[in-house]
Amino acid sequence: MTDERTMDEAAPDAVLAAFRKSIDNIDAALIHILAERFRITQAVGEYKAKAALPPADPTREQRQIERLRALAAEADLDPEFSEKFLRFVIDEVIRHHERAAAAKG
Repeated sequence: MTDERTMDEAAPDAVLAAFRKSIDNIDAALIHILAERFRITQAVGEYKAKAALPPADPTREQRQIERLRALAAEADLDPEFSEKFLRFVIDEVIRHHERAAAAKG
């Protein structure tokens, strides 16, 4: 005879495992998307260095933050979180652009 408690405990584990598999897939997609984003921004940094443009563009950054905060709100994601995440990415991109400018200078 099967113990009812054992079956009840097994079901949430299978559900949890399915959730975790989905999370793992999303995390992998995020990493690939970020890698592609940084490949493109690296090319932008090299272009800016060759064209003697500044590494940062505060006006564009602010427009992007506003745009992505609105997208986050539409997607039921905390706009503050999205801004912090984007700011982190932007700061890293600027650091790469500054490095590219220094290498050309």
